[in-house]
Amino acid sequence: MAIAVVAGGGAATTMLVGLVTNAVSEESHWPSWLGWMQRHPWLSFAMLGVVLVGLSALLAALADVGTPENGPEPLVRPDDGTGTPGAALVLRSLPRDTAAFTNRSEELSRLVRSVEASQGSGESLPVHVIDGMPGVGKTTFVVHAGHVLADRFPDGQLFVNLNGHTPGRSPVQATDALASLLVATGVPAQRIPVGDDTGVVTQARAAMWRSRLAGKKALIVLDNAASYRQLEPLLPGGGGCLVLVTSRRRLAADEEVVMAVEALPPEHAISLFTQLSGRPTESFDGAVLAELVRLCGYLPFGVSLLAARLRHHPAWSAEDLRARLLVAQDRLGEMRAGDRAVAATFDLSYQDLPPERRRFFRRLGFFPGTDIDAYLGAALDSVSVADARRHLDALYDDHLIDEHPGSRYRLHDLLRDYARGLADEGDSMNQVQAVQRVGTYYLAALAGANRHLARRGAVMAAPSPAPDSSGVPANVEVPVLRTRADALEWLEEERPNVLACIEQADSLAMHSMVVRLAAAMAPFLRQAGPWDQAADLHRAAAEAARSTGDPQALADALAELGVVRRFMARYAEAADSLNEAVVEYAAVGDRRGKARALNQIGIVWYMTADNEAAARTQTEALAIFRELGDRLGQANALADLGMTRRQTSRFEEAVGTQTEALTLYRELDDRYGEANSLRDLGVVHCLMGDYGLADRRHREAYDIYRELDDRVHQAYALNELGVVRRLTGDPDGAREAHDQALGYYTELGDQYGRANSIRHLGVLERRAGHPAQAISAQEEALTIYRDLGSRGGEAASLGELGAARGAAGDGAGAVDALRRSLEILRELGDRCGEAEVLNHWGTLSGSSGEPDVARLHFDEALRLAREIRCPLEEARALEGIGRCELAAGQRGRAGEVLRGALVVYGRLGAAEAVGELERLLAAQAG
Repeated sequence: MAIAVVAGGGAATTMLVGLVTNAVSEESHWPSWLGWMQRHPWLSFAMLGVVLVGLSALLAALADVGTPENGPEPLVRPDDGTGTPGAALVLRSLPRDTAAFTNRSEELSRLVRSVEASQGSGESLPVHVIDGMPGVGKTTFVVHAGHVLADRFPDGQLFVNLNGHTPGRSPVQATDALASLLVATGVPAQRIPVGDDTGVVTQARAAMWRSRLAGKKALIVLDNAASYRQLEPLLPGGGGCLVLVTSRRRLAADEEVVMAVEALPPEHAISLFTQLSGRPTESFDGAVLAELVRLCGYLPFGVSLLAARLRHHPAWSAEDLRARLLVAQDRLGEMRAGDRAVAATFDLSYQDLPPERRRFFRRLGFFPGTDIDAYLGAALDSVSVADARRHLDALYDDHLIDEHPGSRYRLHDLLRDYARGLADEGDSMNQVQAVQRVGTYYLAALAGANRHLARRGAVMAAPSPAPDSSGVPANVEVPVLRTRADALEWLEEERPNVLACIEQADSLAMHSMVVRLAAAMAPFLRQAGPWDQAADLHRAAAEAARSTGDPQALADALAELGVVRRFMARYAEAADSLNEAVVEYAAVGDRRGKARALNQIGIVWYMTADNEAAARTQTEALAIFRELGDRLGQANALADLGMTRRQTSRFEEAVGTQTEALTLYRELDDRYGEANSLRDLGVVHCLMGDYGLADRRHREAYDIYRELDDRVHQAYALNELGVVRRLTGDPDGAREAHDQALGYYTELGDQYGRANSIRHLGVLERRAGHPAQAISAQEEALTIYRDLGSRGGEAASLGELGAARGAAGDGAGAVDALRRSLEILRELGDRCGEAEVLNHWGTLSGSSGEPDVARLHFDEALRLAREIRCPLEEARALEGIGRCELAAGQRGRAGEVLRGALVVYGRLGAAEAVGELERLLAAQAG
């Protein structure tokens, strides 16, 4: 309808413009009302103005109510399963409000007035802390208040359980809570700061969290906080967000507003009881009703449980219920006085359950995670998933568990404590048995999920589930995960529970379970991060393996730790872990494990440009893989060896090695490996001057990365495409590719890739005649490379920095940068890079009036370029030599050398360089 209105208005405007433009024409006379317009042209102009103003207002209004994607990005994105949660459970919206909320009007009004006053005055919203004893209804209150206030915070609502007082669970660490919050608000896990220094990482994540909330109006509920120290890093920096905190303790903070939630007044407790019991008020004896709520301690939690009992037993009277409650209270008299009344209501509900449901409920109390589904319930109680689902539904109906999104449930902290207190009844399990059963379930489920994560052709080494100590069979029921997307969604949802299970197993010295669960989580954590969390997990697994004296498990844990440390760019520590893994693999005779660890060490040496060590290690790994007939291992080692040979300017060998790897990847239908080899072949062909073939290889790789939805490697392919475009005279296309790559790297937190994009963009700035911007870009890239310990990146950026400083007239600064670049390149054996820097230095010397020095640099660059068959640097060196000859007055020799450069440039398709040389030669001929 809106489109039709605008279209109609546009047509009317067009007609009016035509009429008014010709209104004063005397060559024709218009019929009917159009003649009136012809006779009153100035009034017609006024009408046109009114119509245009009206259409402008209409379009502005339509823009305001336009599609959401045109508005600002919401803080809380839809829960589409694409995010990756951390160790803390975060809901991206408020839990469901309760219909039974009652008689907190005074507290609610005070909270609303406080928020309205702050927003009305433009002041920062203070933190509101709701404290009170267990069972008093703190969480129910903040959830209800959040729903009441939600419209004032349009950028979203987040609910975080901090486990401050959850039985059997450690309080969530601030650094883990921040990771979960960042992911919940759309930050990719790979972009979240990581490291071994928890304090530094917490500060970095807190800064990112505050930046994420800057200018937003969001509601954050931090439930069940243990201390202000746990809470403080989670507080937003801006004043537009409302933070509601619940805690059993008084939390000290300067800016907080403390609101104590007390037990209900007797009359309010009676009102809540009658509402939830489903019976009319007049059916109760007033004295009995007063006694019932008194026995509940006037706590909403206890009142709701007691009312539910009466509702589920229509034959009972209130007096019957009172008598049962008194008996239960006597039986639990040994409990703490503050909890005795509420525990009695629990006991009444519990005793009303059938025996098999009582057992199920008791075992829920030992679950080490946060929320539970039917599969976990079945594993805990050794029943079918269908039976577990019936138990969970019934316990929810009885108000003994709370419902969470996704058909999941959780116990209130008091009920969890109560369930554990029943351990001496019947056949109730202990904590070790519970962790064993849950761990066994997760091992089986993770094995299914990992089948979707492994690359084709990989040899699966996932640990197989084993029966627990009580004889539970290994063939537990697990969810059916049909696709990779299903597996990732399940892993994202279960990660907090799996990590909690590992933490509990570690605390109980269940070393074998720690090792096996860590190994089973490794494929997911490799790609999902946050990597510091993965590193902590693998460190724990390594220590557990040492405790049990299991060298195979120790080697596996060390190898995974090394890989993750490489992802974190902690190359020295990665090499230490991987070298130790090699020793352990050799000790147990695991040749495949040793070869894989060697392959990973070779990648570390390649990243730090220790090319000799990288080639030696990859060659050793390749030999072992060939002995074992491991074709994927062979392909990986060949591909990484090809990259090392390319980095040392052995281009023909690099092409041969990488082509062999590409053939194997295609035979194995390993699309990821195929794309990697294609991309590196594109790099080699670019260095060899075959820009057309390089472009095709990079496009092929990019298309596969898009198919795999791998944005990190899409960015790498885009950077290489940008280089080819720059060299073939398309600077605008090059800038577009590098900008897109930089956006991906920044979003994903890949610092090495980000430095590459910045360096390439700096080259474009220099070539466009903007030396100041070029210098700034190269200095930024140089800082990142040095932080990462990337010697190759440092050398490349220093070379470009020297060229940019020379263009800016800073001769001394340019020479210093070029000299340092050459030193590193010669250490690394990168002769192509060395030739490029020599050409830069020759250009600088020539422009500084030192043609003899320039000639020496160009001659050396020419020798290197021809030796390694790098035609671009050969052409640049020839051009430099020709210009030196011109400066010396040797026009004949200059023309001969410049025509040689022109031929090479033409063969490369470097149109810009060809045009410049042709103009120079024409000028000399004239």
